[in-house]
Amino acid sequence: MEKGNDMEKENEKDTTRVGKSTTRISAAMVTLATAGGRSRGGRMDYTPSPFLQMQMKLLYLPIILLVSLTHISSTLALSPINNPTTQGRKRNLAVLSRNRNLDYHKSDRLVTSETMASKGVSPEVNTSLYADIEPYNTGFLKVSDIHTVYYEQSGNPDGHPVIFLHGGPGGGTSSKNRKFFDPQFYRIILFDQRGAGKSTPHACLEENTTWKLIEDIEKLRTHLQVSEWLVFGGSWGSTLSLAYSESHPDKVTGLVLRGIFLLRKKEIDWFYEGGAAAIYPDAWEPFRDLIPESERGCFVDAYHKRLDSSDKETQYAAARAWTKWEMMTAHLLPNEATAGRGDDDKFCLAFARIENHYFVNKGFFPSDSYLLDNLEKIKHINTVIVQGLYDVCCPMMSAWDLHKAWPEADFRVRMHFRFFDIFFRVSQDDVTADFNLSCRFGVFETTAGLLFCKSSNS
Repeated sequence: MEKGNDMEKENEKDTTRVGKSTTRISAAMVTLATAGGRSRGGRMDYTPSPFLQMQMKLLYLPIILLVSLTHISSTLALSPINNPTTQGRKRNLAVLSRNRNLDYHKSDRLVTSETMASKGVSPEVNTSLYADIEPYNTGFLKVSDIHTVYYEQSGNPDGHPVIFLHGGPGGGTSSKNRKFFDPQFYRIILFDQRGAGKSTPHACLEENTTWKLIEDIEKLRTHLQVSEWLVFGGSWGSTLSLAYSESHPDKVTGLVLRGIFLLRKKEIDWFYEGGAAAIYPDAWEPFRDLIPESERGCFVDAYHKRLDSSDKETQYAAARAWTKWEMMTAHLLPNEATAGRGDDDKFCLAFARIENHYFVNKGFFPSDSYLLDNLEKIKHINTVIVQGLYDVCCPMMSAWDLHKAWPEADFRVRMHFRFFDIFFRVSQDDVTADFNLSCRFGVFETTAGLLFCKSSNS
């Protein structure tokens, strides 16, 4: 009996520690960062005439009001305050929308402003990214005879450590990545994976595998004298976060995963073999047309042949086409800054070569379902999964499969009204979500309709 009490106290201690480590991540990180939609980019103009816009406003206004009322009724009916069965439980599960016919889970910890204040956390939800900051420490760590990786630290040197794992693979980090985290609370650690960003040698594929990256993360943790840390990753970053956590679960205090990508064949086929082309045919055509019809049986293999060519111009042409396809589908609304990255030859070469290298080799995993098969190793870790419903690069099916295999994790879906964005000319930067997405002790509450804020683009 005494042993049981000790274990319960230890569990409560862990819950508090892990909860506090995820509280001060900006809500914009788990909304805007989900890539809740993807942009068309390019050549088609989808903006309706002013007359049609007015017609659509009049047509959809009653629908918007009805949806808002539905959200209000759902919130009132399922609020933890109105549901006495939610009190006393220790596991937080997400509330998903009834309108989308998803599994319905109740948030089963009663959290009030008083209980949050007792943990030293403000009850207000931060819906903006944090201000720009500069790193207080930068460096290069030699991780092998070939590779040296760039790393930086910002925020609070004595704060809770968080490691940010960038996407791609091959995407590298940027200064914007620091803005996801409260700089007064977190010791923010970013690093460029092998061959990406400022790491050297640039775009190098030799000794560049998932398992080598996991070794690098551990070498960096040891070098920075971090005993354990919160792990955050989106897109490929979510893949690497899962792989690292399954390899070193004792070093992870919590996980924030957004835009889930499990690097399975069906995900690669969806994006690179014609599935996503049904949504963005204008962006797909240049990607497709670089490859002769005789080689279109597998675009990933055809691009691999060119990205690994001995001719530099052949490499660059393939790298530009590969990168532009992904950048032009990376936002719901056109984003010139993102699409423009497809014209940066240095970025394109690393992004396309490394990404394709990993995809051709199936992520270097021993099986297609490796990450899902090893979830038991990390199910005790407090985790938030955030997914944009209209994410084309990392479609909802991956997050859903992860949620079904790991129902204990806090699962949050961003739902986006596409017609509202287009016809009402509301910038994606100003629409946070249908939901109030808060990392504060796993709280997840629905709100009425769409929540607007002035948030920076992530």
